[in-house]
Amino acid sequence: MTGDLALLLAQDGLANGAIYVLVALGIVQVFLVTRVIFVPFGDIVAYASLTLAALQAGKRPGTVWLVLLLAVIAFIFEIAGPARRNIPRAALTWLALPLLPVAAVWLLTGVKLPLGLDYTLTIALILPIGPLLYRVAFRPIADAPVLVLLIVAVVLHFAVSGIALMVFGPEGARPALIVGGGLDVGGLYFPGQMLLMLASSAAVTLLLALFFDRTLAGKALRATAINRVGARLVGIRPGHAGLIAFLVASALAAISGILIGPVTTLFYDSGFVIGLKAFVGAIIGGLVSAPLAALGALAIGQLESFSAFYDSTMKDAVVFAVLIPILILRSLLQRAPEDEPEEEEL
Repeated sequence: MTGDLALLLAQDGLANGAIYVLVALGIVQVFLVTRVIFVPFGDIVAYASLTLAALQAGKRPGTVWLVLLLAVIAFIFEIAGPARRNIPRAALTWLALPLLPVAAVWLLTGVKLPLGLDYTLTIALILPIGPLLYRVAFRPIADAPVLVLLIVAVVLHFAVSGIALMVFGPEGARPALIVGGGLDVGGLYFPGQMLLMLASSAAVTLLLALFFDRTLAGKALRATAINRVGARLVGIRPGHAGLIAFLVASALAAISGILIGPVTTLFYDSGFVIGLKAFVGAIIGGLVSAPLAALGALAIGQLESFSAFYDSTMKDAVVFAVLIPILILRSLLQRAPEDEPEEEEL
């Protein structure tokens, strides 16, 4: 392998790693706040890309049916549950707000959209998915063991992926490039879309850091992640914190789908692999540290790029196989409980 080729592979790995960073940050954040390993995260990324492609093609994206279904179920859960929520408030929160982007997309289907409005509509349509999934699937069992939450997340992945097959079909789609052209740096060419992916990943990561450090909602999420009982004692409602965490996760998934869609054709089930690779990066950080998860995601991007050079058919297997030594190493590094000293015989 020559040095120039290594630089090209590192460049490609950096671009992929930038997307994995956003997904890994969302997975870590949701897990810390709610203890949910959000398996359907990658599916929402695919929904974002397919939604954008449909809007640009003048078609009505199938995402409207998913949001409509989840909104109706969430509203029913809210008014029929033991707490008997206020119906007008529940209708505003779980029906009116999620269905606003649905109505906008429905009315604007087939209309030539102004520049940038298709991206706005895509983000607006994807944003409610995370909170609705949380309300329908996870909030009713918020105190269940982590294993139960994981099983529900896996089942939810198959349900969301199956709905994507129904509403989008088996054909893949690729939105138009957001930025054309490129930049030549010392003989190394950076396409405009790649530069946008890198800049967006860095900007979103910085904004997330400021959100958690400077805003009241971000501090509430941090407090819930550190100690759920303590957060409840000082007036922070873990249910509301979970909704905010899933809302931020939906935003990250929407941005990831918009950025990665123009450079690769995504299918209804493509998001699962993206989410799984980002999860491996999050595992490197122990699912407890956003900076370490970001570094792990970048490392996964590099590993995927270089392994694809040697054997493209084995690149996914290599990425997933690296999880085994990482888990073994983390297990060995954990301090084992010291054996209690045996009492001396008298």
